[in-house]
Amino acid sequence: MAGGKYRHNQVSSNILIALGSRLRGKPCQALNPDAKARIRAASGTYFYYLDAMVVCEPNSGNAVFQDQPAIVVEVLSDSTRRQDSLEKRDNYLTIPSLKAYRFVEPDEAKVSVYRRRADAADLDSFEAQLYMGHEAVIPLDEIEVELPLAEVYVRFKFEA
Repeated sequence: MAGGKYRHNQVSSNILIALGSRLRGKPCQALNPDAKARIRAASGTYFYYLDAMVVCEPNSGNAVFQDQPAIVVEVLSDSTRRQDSLEKRDNYLTIPSLKAYRFVEPDEAKVSVYRRRADAADLDSFEAQLYMGHEAVIPLDEIEVELPLAEVYVRFKFEA
């Protein structure tokens, strides 16, 4: 999100660093918030800037958007929470290449993951999982990495 609060930027950067370092030498790559995703949904074509995404089958090097994200990450904020959790979420879940979509809370160690079920026959077959606390680790078997919340929220002190 352009112009986000410091904490939002901190979380987004931490995710990008953690994913990027874990994906080094692997076929998938983490992309920063300048990367735009194009979603072709039944209701139209949408372009979104994401807080982070992982692509395993990127568009050409000259493309200004990506069509096939495998992992989509949105760091929530008060100003975008409604759009992120409704419109954008519904559109992301229609992407055939999408394996997992994550909502990340900036004010507490809490991440909601919508993961495509392996046995799913249709695009709407996602299940939600919640990871909370600095000790939690998000398994991303789809891209062969794990993401510890301790790294997502490094340097964070949450108010009680």
